Amino acid sequence: MTENPVPRWADRLAHVVPLLVLPSGLWRLGLVAGSSMGMLDDSGRPARVESVWQGAYIVCLSLFSEAVALTAFGMVKRWGEVVPGWIPWLGGRRVAPYAAIVPATLGALSLIAIWTYGFRDVFSGNFIPFSSDAAAALMISCYAPLQLWGPALLVLTWAYWRRRTGRTHQPLSGRSPASGSAGGV
Repeated sequence: MTENPVPRWADRLAHVVPLLVLPSGLWRLGLVAGSSMGMLDDSGRPARVESVWQGAYIVCLSLFSEAVALTAFGMVKRWGEVVPGWIPWLGGRRVAPYAAIVPATLGALSLIAIWTYGFRDVFSGNFIPFSSDAAAALMISCYAPLQLWGPALLVLTWAYWRRRTGRTHQPLSGRSPASGSAGGV
């Protein structure tokens, strides 16, 4: 149970975030499993994972990406407000709102920058070579949801900020609906 109620839409969005990351991870795991996923190397042959270390890197990247995506739950769950008791020295302590808001905002903005840059050549002739348009479409459709990861986290962070700092919508006139005064005069 959180300090203040989490909007239903925010809880649902937090559950969507890991699903945005999952298709790209599964696509990468196809490479590790031995498929070229339609990608071609520089000589025009099907691309392959070159070594056990490269495969391990790809698996770790996929797992790490999914783990980072799961941190979006911190914006809607109790452990985003109070450090879980099993964490030594910090367990049970209240999380200062900005200790979550600042890293989440920076992370969201970083994700927006990373995936905007990562998709810069998707619809140009400078994209990764593929054996067919269908293979390219599969890769693009698996990676396209990553474009929504940063904005989704930014929206969740905004909802967390409102919930944890008590900020609510104020009328443009500057008066509180309960005050009854006109513009604070």
